Amino acid sequence: MPPAAPSPAPLPSLPVTFRPTRTRAVLLTTGVAILAVLTVIALMLPTLTVGERASFIGTGVLFLGVLVLLARPHVTADEDGVTVVNLTRSRRLQWAELVKVNLRPGDPWVYLDLSDGTSLPAMGIQPGISRAQAIRDATALRALADLHGTG
Repeated sequence: MPPAAPSPAPLPSLPVTFRPTRTRAVLLTTGVAILAVLTVIALMLPTLTVGERASFIGTGVLFLGVLVLLARPHVTADEDGVTVVNLTRSRRLQWAELVKVNLRPGDPWVYLDLSDGTSLPAMGIQPGISRAQAIRDATALRALADLHGTG
């Protein structure tokens, strides 16, 4: 007798936000650590001028800002549709606009095929550090799109 097929995971309750939590934690922790180290160096070196100290701290703030920007992507699904927030842009989609959710081997993040024939990267679901989480999130978003959209 063949083994029974695994039962599909239950759909998450809406609203739900998908984000690469491990990647986000690494980026934010690294950014805070860089800022702290550069601030300590700026304050501990007695030969630095005020401008040099400010440039050390400013560099730390700049690094933190870039890493916060890289940690920004997420995908939020609610009753009306999906909001995709990437690095610098966000886009709101109705469920009917979402045709297919793709996460192919080697893809850096999920791609959403849209009803207008275009594709939208959804950087909030990425297999970088946690492939298993990305697969679970992509599967859940695909199931939600099939349930609420035209699928």
